Amino acid sequence: MPEEHTDAQPEDPLHAYAEFYPEVLRAGSLRHALQAAADRAGYGLTIELMPPPRWRHIVARARSGNRSVIVSMTLGRRSFSVDCRADGARTAHGGTAELSEAAGALHSWLQGLRVPGLTAQWPFFGSGEPSGAGEPGDGVPVRWRELRAAAAGPLHAPLYELVEAAFTEPRLRALSPGTSHDWLRFSRRVTAPLSTDLPMARAIGNGRYRVRTHEGRMHETTGTSETIALILDCLPENQSPGTGPS
Repeated sequence: MPEEHTDAQPEDPLHAYAEFYPEVLRAGSLRHALQAAADRAGYGLTIELMPPPRWRHIVARARSGNRSVIVSMTLGRRSFSVDCRADGARTAHGGTAELSEAAGALHSWLQGLRVPGLTAQWPFFGSGEPSGAGEPGDGVPVRWRELRAAAAGPLHAPLYELVEAAFTEPRLRALSPGTSHDWLRFSRRVTAPLSTDLPMARAIGNGRYRVRTHEGRMHETTGTSETIALILDCLPENQSPGTGPS
């Protein structure tokens, strides 16, 4: 049965985005708004829903061969987050306030454009591999910027408060952050080999988190303050970029 094009009701997830995304609200979902933008430009794209069901209004996806693009809306401000992937791995990520730009970048990536050409054509992109990332510590601000932008969207929403809290701590802000299977992780290096002796954390619901130490011990915490305090307590004495085990 075709999905109905109706305005979101107050109980719908889309309602929280109404202030900054009126055209998406009118279309009934990001999928429909993005499809309309692609159709107007004559791209010939098919925009899909993105599971799970709670994302049906606010996240959309398109695929071609081994390439895919996930588009989502940032909560609290207007920015369409565009996440380009190849073989399932993120290759380029950026955000734009223009729905037409998101549709255009999506089309360019699925047409086979490489990352240098993509970022040249659509400057809102940042490369998935920061410039100079081969040296320990280089590219850390870029990784934080990308992670904070991603966490503000629905794909990583459970980690948003934890990411923001971690960013306020100088010892953690000096490390390269990332996510893996819903875990917030830290490393002394931006690229492999990543650090394996630093703690990580994940949200488990209702304001609670699970912290895993490098020895494999698990601790449950309540709230970001308690969680960040435990992470800091579990850090090695010298965890600066470029020091200690990789």
